[in-house]
Amino acid sequence: MSHHYSGPDFGFPRGDARLDLTDIYAFPKPGDDQKSILILNAHPSSTVVHPEPTIREPFAPEAMYELMIDTDGDAVADIIFRIRASSSAKGTQTVCLMRIDMAGSAENEDLIIAHAPVSIARDALIADVDGYRFFAGWRSEPFFFDTLGALNNLQFTGADFFIDKNVCSLVLEVPNSALGSRRVGLWGRILAEIDGQWVQVERGARPQQAVFLPGDEKEAYLAAAPVDDARFIPVFAHALEHTGGYEPAEAARVAGTLLPDILYYDPTRPASFPENGRTLTDDAADTFMVILTNGKIPGDGVGYHGDLLAEFPYLGPPHGM
Repeated sequence: MSHHYSGPDFGFPRGDARLDLTDIYAFPKPGDDQKSILILNAHPSSTVVHPEPTIREPFAPEAMYELMIDTDGDAVADIIFRIRASSSAKGTQTVCLMRIDMAGSAENEDLIIAHAPVSIARDALIADVDGYRFFAGWRSEPFFFDTLGALNNLQFTGADFFIDKNVCSLVLEVPNSALGSRRVGLWGRILAEIDGQWVQVERGARPQQAVFLPGDEKEAYLAAAPVDDARFIPVFAHALEHTGGYEPAEAARVAGTLLPDILYYDPTRPASFPENGRTLTDDAADTFMVILTNGKIPGDGVGYHGDLLAEFPYLGPPHGM
């Protein structure tokens, strides 16, 4: 289920679907090797255990949605793309996009787009500013997985839970020069304003592991930063021993390959998960299932969705809107 439903009992962080980070993607812009496409998806349109629609408002005004970029390999963000949403008014919403340079002793904030319209229907409302292209709003969910089979003790039937679901997408087309060095590390996070303080309630990059591997440490894992992820290697290893039947030493070795929870991306090379970035058609679920089960289950029998677009914003129009 990728990073979907990472809250307690396969729910949402703090019980709010808008705070549920689902996936991030990174791949070169088709036909233009000087630009990249970065996607942060959040807010699934349906619950999972007892499926029912979630809140209609796409993004939480009391939250910050951030794409974190490490340019020097130390697992600490050097560049942040930050998105904040306005309160809904008459069914509409806008977001602002900022690029924050963390180099030096002070943050250098650059407001890229002040009031980008949020798409709440099938038409994609797109903003173009100074070499950036940006989309925010509801789209067809691109992730594909037999979620109910996973919840049924990994008994897969090939039924794609997400085939008719939607998600709220933040899609950025950025010049590669805005990403810093050639190879970067990416992750997403969501912060919520709680009692006057910004608190990280979600984070992740590599699909599915935040749902299946942290166990009782899930809340601490979601609140942590990649630079501190070595502390979770024993927790991940225990889960791999239990589910995949790994020997302890091998479980610890494999857990170490999954942490820090960062998606590495070189825009000068073709994207393919897990080696470089992640495209919308990469079967990240099968990749993880092989790891989780120590090769006993090669996949869930589900393939990528046929409504993807060849052009920006690349995700298909939302269902039922």
